[in-house]
Amino acid sequence: MKYAEIKPGYIYTEERVITDEMVRSFAEITGDDNPIHLDDDFAARSIFKARISHGVLTLGLVSAVLGRKFPGPGTIYLKQDAAFRRPVYINEKIKIKIEVLEKIEEKSRLLLSTSVIKENGEEALTGQALVLFKEDEEE
Repeated sequence: MKYAEIKPGYIYTEERVITDEMVRSFAEITGDDNPIHLDDDFAARSIFKARISHGVLTLGLVSAVLGRKFPGPGTIYLKQDAAFRRPVYINEKIKIKIEVLEKIEEKSRLLLSTSVIKENGEEALTGQALVLFKEDEEE
């Protein structure tokens, strides 16, 4: 999508499933091997009763949407505020929702609402992102 075509109120959504492999890879890459994410027995005794995804892994999927799908390649993250509201469990389907709140024309920036919604409709993550978006000049 071209910057000129983006309007406040536009909503982009995408569904993903948080897999065991994603969680284990994220733990290995970051070193965050908290047993709430990796150990079934430990997690079963927790307030969550089962293993959960890293919150930042879930937020990383928002980043992937911003950089690849909407607004797309060339997007530069300038700021992200996020609140982790509910856990996302292993093998749970989520919906990533990005909504354009404001377009700042003179700086090619977008203020976006960012959220992750669980398959039961509860919000797992809410926040706002400020991004710089200038599409490739060759498009």
